[in-house]
Amino acid sequence: MVVVEDDPGLRVLLCRLLRECGYDATGAADGDELEEALQQRSIDLILLDIMLPGRSGLELCQAIRERSQVPIVIISARGQESDRVAGLDLGADDYIAKPFGRSEVLARVRAVLRRAEKAHMPLDVPAPERFVFAGWIYHPRRHELISPTGVEVELTAAEHDLLLSLLRNAQRMIGRERLLEMSRSRLGQSSDRSIDVLVSRLRRKMGDGRRARPLIRTVRGVGYMFAADVELR
Repeated sequence: MVVVEDDPGLRVLLCRLLRECGYDATGAADGDELEEALQQRSIDLILLDIMLPGRSGLELCQAIRERSQVPIVIISARGQESDRVAGLDLGADDYIAKPFGRSEVLARVRAVLRRAEKAHMPLDVPAPERFVFAGWIYHPRRHELISPTGVEVELTAAEHDLLLSLLRNAQRMIGRERLLEMSRSRLGQSSDRSIDVLVSRLRRKMGDGRRARPLIRTVRGVGYMFAADVELR
């Protein structure tokens, strides 16, 4: 995602916050830098200030929406109702007024991404029959995890959800808050600690403690990564 903010301190702060929670965030000081970022790689969300040098955030929002459905969240000190309505009418998906709190930004980002994922989720593409990795086989539809020795490993529903989330994002770091969002419906309590406990249980059942290179790698201070190569069949 891209944080478009002309205040260097706030731009760095927002990027750091998003990275700490597992998102790939980069900063842009104005519309030109935003356009460069959009041309260089695929962007899944834009956090957009209104008061920018050159083209305003509202102008950028309108221009982007004419050619793309990438989620846009406006962050601005202009928090009056007329400003919020103008931003939403031009195609923004949400509007956060400054000053804001860390929790509010993260909650709104998660909500916008959830809505975007649901809107673009293909209904006619079946899930893979199985994931194959490091001698293991996981059948998501049957909720079966088979060890390299051919033994089925018993997993709870929450552990199945966690494993599937990790396998679908293999070789990519996932922040604790993102994993928590993916597994929230299965967890009795919602906290970073509950995710850590769930990961620990899954590691133990998969014998990660006996591996020189564990399947599930800890990214200190951020989250986790499924480090093995995964083949879909």
